[in-house]
Amino acid sequence: MYVKAGMLVDAANLFDEMSERNVISFVTLIQGFSDYGRFVDAVELFSGLHREGHELNQFVFTTILKLLVRTGWAELVWTVHACIHKLAHGSSAFVGTALIDAYSVCGYVNVARDVFDEVVCKDMVACTGMVACYAENGCSEEALELFSQMRVIGFRPNNYTFTGALKACAGLEALNGGKSVHGCVIKSCYEGDLYVGTALLDLYTKFGDIEEARQVFQEMPKNDVVPWSLMVSRYAQSDRCEEALDLFCQMRQAFVVPNQFTYASTLQACATMEHLDFGMQIHCHVTKVGIDSDVYVSNALMGVYAKCGKIDDSMDLFVESPNRNDVSWNTMIVGYAQLGDGEKALMLFSGMIRCQVEATEVTYSSALHASSGLAALESGVQIHSVTVKTIYDKDTVVGNSLIDMYAKCGNIKDARLVFDKLKQRDEVSWNTIISGYSMHGLALEALKVFEMMQETNCKPNKLTFVGVLSACSNAGLLDQGQAYFDSMVQDYDVEPCIEHYTCMVWLLGRSGHLDKAVKLINEIPFEPSIMVWRALLGACVIHNDVELGRTAANHVLEMDPQDEATHVLLSNIYATAKRWDNVAYVRKNMKRKGVKKEPGLSWIENQGTVHYFAVGDTSHPDMKLINGMLEWLKLRTLKLGHVPNCNAILLDVAEDEKERLLWVHSERLALAFGLVRAPSRSPIRIIKNLRICMDCHATVKLISKIVQRDIIVRDLNRFHHFQDGVCSCGDYW
Repeated sequence: MYVKAGMLVDAANLFDEMSERNVISFVTLIQGFSDYGRFVDAVELFSGLHREGHELNQFVFTTILKLLVRTGWAELVWTVHACIHKLAHGSSAFVGTALIDAYSVCGYVNVARDVFDEVVCKDMVACTGMVACYAENGCSEEALELFSQMRVIGFRPNNYTFTGALKACAGLEALNGGKSVHGCVIKSCYEGDLYVGTALLDLYTKFGDIEEARQVFQEMPKNDVVPWSLMVSRYAQSDRCEEALDLFCQMRQAFVVPNQFTYASTLQACATMEHLDFGMQIHCHVTKVGIDSDVYVSNALMGVYAKCGKIDDSMDLFVESPNRNDVSWNTMIVGYAQLGDGEKALMLFSGMIRCQVEATEVTYSSALHASSGLAALESGVQIHSVTVKTIYDKDTVVGNSLIDMYAKCGNIKDARLVFDKLKQRDEVSWNTIISGYSMHGLALEALKVFEMMQETNCKPNKLTFVGVLSACSNAGLLDQGQAYFDSMVQDYDVEPCIEHYTCMVWLLGRSGHLDKAVKLINEIPFEPSIMVWRALLGACVIHNDVELGRTAANHVLEMDPQDEATHVLLSNIYATAKRWDNVAYVRKNMKRKGVKKEPGLSWIENQGTVHYFAVGDTSHPDMKLINGMLEWLKLRTLKLGHVPNCNAILLDVAEDEKERLLWVHSERLALAFGLVRAPSRSPIRIIKNLRICMDCHATVKLISKIVQRDIIVRDLNRFHHFQDGVCSCGDYW
């Protein structure tokens, strides 16, 4: 009575006061302790039963073994098994099944099989226990083999047998086998069983067959949270997020109470859709019911706020969370990295390492992504050195991120070294190194890698051809680019998308074939995007085609009237053609529409710290040294005959003022800082948020010759390697 009422203290007191205790009284209290999670007390009571010399029968052994299934205490399982063996109860199907379950939880599959083989009269329950043991421990083939033997013998599978068999099919990725078992389930009238239905849901959703899973779900009882949660989760993971949210609403209407996993999956769908309002409603609800501090829920909430741009709210949740785990840290690192705040992402990564939270491939990939965005090579190298000491040293995902980091930080040689050392390369590996070579203007290397890729099992996809065509565009390889573009559908069954057409328009236009570029635009089977017209406009600027440039600019401004880059390029075309009235009109139009030129921003890493410079910046602590270096460089370049190109300055000011403004462009400030502070002879790496202007490009070429330093500049479009007065782009950018 006391045990059933949960009054364990009273039950234990009464037990202690009993003058005579038998096996039933011991087992009853053991069961009570077990049911209420007092496992240590239950085990001690079992020891007392043994010490007092009571007969240990099958009922006692199965009770204590069921307790050990819940605890997973392998040492005690061995001890109990020894007692069973000593008292010759091992051949009993009743005791044997309990032992199989206990060893299954502990992961001792071979021992469980030995126990199964010792059972003299194997019944349905023992066979089912062994099937479940195999399935739970990844021995899927053995599970299905035993399942087949059971049916041959004539055993009729029950719901637990079917559950184990379906789990084994999922483990083997044997969809057809799973469908065969599903047929048996229907014949045996178990399709409405909760356990079987859940296993079927797991099987079909694992293979992406959401429709079949939904049909199974419709046959299941609707009063349990597990199938609802599983369906919501699979919809969210399959990017069918609207259906996930709809199902969550249906669940609430059916008065099924969601659990932490349901909320986490629903919030994942909100994050993917960037549905902040829905996410905030769930946040209010989980706070109200008191599970907002659950680690699954709080991590999912962080993800919603981060994905929706509310990173400060996400950080507040992170700081307040009492149960942070690796996913919590990863969510914040990914959030900051995706929003372009690489410095905070790297600070969090350092904090995670200091707190001795085990990093995963997601952690390293996100931290490397942050380093790439900042072009913080020193930070990226440090992260690489950390991964070398972990199991992720040869991980493909981390390796791909390392390739990307080295390429975007200007070190394409080390990017290739990482690529060559990868044991397993996927499509991302090949695409990343091809894209890296393309960014660096190394078209021939990119095309060689593409040829290597075709000798492997990795099939080129859309992103592969974006890299290949970009490489051809950056190097002016017109014939090769056209051939690759034509081969996409013919040889690789890859339909060109807008990125491919943009590459071709730029390649044709940059090569001087503006008429062919226009013809290609007219042949695009869908509406040309703003990217295509921008590419044509850029080509018109290079070739001073005013009228076609104006047409391209008009198309861009129809789609985005506030596009400042287009106004600037159009003004440059007019300025080159000395059509000053048109230049004035563009400037006036920009002012009327409130369009402002995006300020140039450049940054450079030195001794692990990233230094930022805006155009005209005077705030840096080393400004005096920077100005001195700039003045010296200006005199040296003028002495070498450099004539400033002031077309990039749209302000209506005198020529000498325009020349002064050119010398405070952000990349020149960053370069001067690098020359002052970076170790002598070391390469100087600079990142710029905009396209480098023509005068800065010409000036940096001269400076590389003057100071005899390698200067690497990554602008909006590509890398420029300046060395001894020459740029790797060949002035083709």
